[in-house]
Amino acid sequence: MARILIIEDNQANMQLMVYLLSAFGHKTVEATEGELGLAAAQRELPDLILCDLQMPGMDGYEVARRIRLEPQLQTISLVAVTAYAMAGDREKVLSAGFNGYISKPINPELFLGQVEAFLPLDKRSESSKPPNLQS
Repeated sequence: MARILIIEDNQANMQLMVYLLSAFGHKTVEATEGELGLAAAQRELPDLILCDLQMPGMDGYEVARRIRLEPQLQTISLVAVTAYAMAGDREKVLSAGFNGYISKPINPELFLGQVEAFLPLDKRSESSKPPNLQS
C-alpha cells in the first residue's frame, strides 16, 4: 500500500479522499494548506502527493514549483485535484510540474483508480472494487 499526502483546504473534500484511500489500505498524511503540505512532503517522503490548486496563501502551483526544486521530492508523483478542468488547464497543470490531475467534484466510484494510475504497481491496492458508500 502507498503513503499518500493530501494537500487540501476543503474539509469535506479532505474527508472524502481520506475515507476512500484508507478503505483500500493506503496510509494518508493530511495538510490543510500549501506550506504545511510542503513541510509534510519533506518530512514524510510520500509515494504520491494529491494537491488542490486553489488554496489561500501558497497555492498548488507554488507547492508544485517548490516540490520540483527539492532533489528528494522531484521523483514523487504529484497530482492536482481541482475544479479547474477546462480546455487549456491540463497543459497549465502539467507545465507547472504536476504529473496529472483529477477533476472535482470527486467521483467516489472512479477516484481510487484515478489515484492508483499514478502509483507503481506494487503500491496499488489489492481490490479495485469501491467500498459501499451507503450507510
